[in-house]
Amino acid sequence: MAGKNRPLRWGIIGCGDVTEVKSGPAYQLTKGFELSAVMRRDAGKLRDYARRHGVGKAYTDAEALINDPDIDAVYIATPPDTHAHYALRVAAAGKPCCVEKPLAPSYAESRAIHEAFESRGVPLFVAYYRRSLPRFVQVATWLREGRIGVVRHINWQLYKPASETDLSGDYNWRTDPAVAPGGYFDDLASHGLDLFIHYLGDIAQVQGISLNQQGLYGAKDAFCACWMHENGVTGAGSWNFGCSRTEDRVEIHGSEGKIRFSVFAEAPVVLDTGGDPKELWIRHPKHVQLPHVDNMRKHLLEEGYTHPSTGRSAAHTSWVMDRILG
Repeated sequence: MAGKNRPLRWGIIGCGDVTEVKSGPAYQLTKGFELSAVMRRDAGKLRDYARRHGVGKAYTDAEALINDPDIDAVYIATPPDTHAHYALRVAAAGKPCCVEKPLAPSYAESRAIHEAFESRGVPLFVAYYRRSLPRFVQVATWLREGRIGVVRHINWQLYKPASETDLSGDYNWRTDPAVAPGGYFDDLASHGLDLFIHYLGDIAQVQGISLNQQGLYGAKDAFCACWMHENGVTGAGSWNFGCSRTEDRVEIHGSEGKIRFSVFAEAPVVLDTGGDPKELWIRHPKHVQLPHVDNMRKHLLEEGYTHPSTGRSAAHTSWVMDRILG
């Protein structure tokens, strides 16, 4: 682990698109962290990434990176179907780990990953980074302050048209049921459901319907669900990836008003308690995972801080996803 005179040295397994701007640079920009190694099976793309990002070590073998004594912690940024394979090896090596969301394609795998780290007392984080972004922290602040009174219900609609890739029939791992059984639901809806759990607490009951309406790919593409949080707040959602236009709308209703925001769209967070609604435009940072990574620094290097997105919370989100997917 990092000492007083050197940073915590991170390695990335799977330096693909998500690590170019969203996440990878955050490990270089966070004080107390250093991006020291990257791994990718394609040697040419690996060397190119390491050169462009100024990373000293490059591996085509994940085991070599995980067991490198000069690497203190590992970020797994591969597709979901390989998360358990790599995460369990990082746990066995006793190194802190951050896993891209969702933690795994199923609750069973997610629970196994969580328990492997918990049994060894090793920190595990999951890249549900919206829990740490200022825009969504503002919503949490309004809820904590009781600005809409007692929370009664949360509702989310997310609709998107089929993409050019979907219509072409070209391979896309995000819609391959062997990698992501829920397709775009796994990739996108997990973010929002995890955020709602962060706001309102664990979900006690959930029921859902999922199917493939378009037949464009093997994964499912249409979903609806209802649930109840342990505190009695109810929720409902619908997600469809074959609609005519994109819509992304969340409403949290309370006894004295409501909060409105989008999970993905660039839109204001809105507090409506009667009269003129209060709108706040809060921009995301260029490297959108930077607040998430900085919170990992606080958890690992400072006393008394607990990161908002852990293996336990991510495993619970996986349980909810499984229930909706059936």
